[in-house]
Amino acid sequence: MAFRRQVKNFVKNYSDAEIKVREATSNDPWGPSSSLMLDISDLTFNTVSLSEIMNMLWQRLNDHGKNWRHVYKSLTLMDYLIKNGSKKVIQHCREGYHNLQTLKDFQHIDEAGKDQVKSKSVGGRHFKAEAGEK
Repeated sequence: MAFRRQVKNFVKNYSDAEIKVREATSNDPWGPSSSLMLDISDLTFNTVSLSEIMNMLWQRLNDHGKNWRHVYKSLTLMDYLIKNGSKKVIQHCREGYHNLQTLKDFQHIDEAGKDQVKSKSVGGRHFKAEAGEK
């Protein structure tokens, strides 16, 4: 974990659940590990941890610009949690469905003109079926 992230986690007094979400949705150029996503999904069965996880995910989903990986990885993690976490994750997604809809056309074009997220089904289209919306 990056030193800067460790300091910020300490200074902001983030919980274990929040730290794990921050790690899974970092700007590092690789995706979240399956073991980390499993740890986070297990935490969704605890009411306090679920609230912390979802609040951090919604916060990360609102990032933009140089933090585009926060959004991309948050969508990846949310997809995993819908499939493997507590059923209450789906409830949170339904309540925040409007926020997900705004991401249905999410993309990030790098300096070379390449869409970095084109190959991944993300945003409102993907979560509509998962969250049981019609």
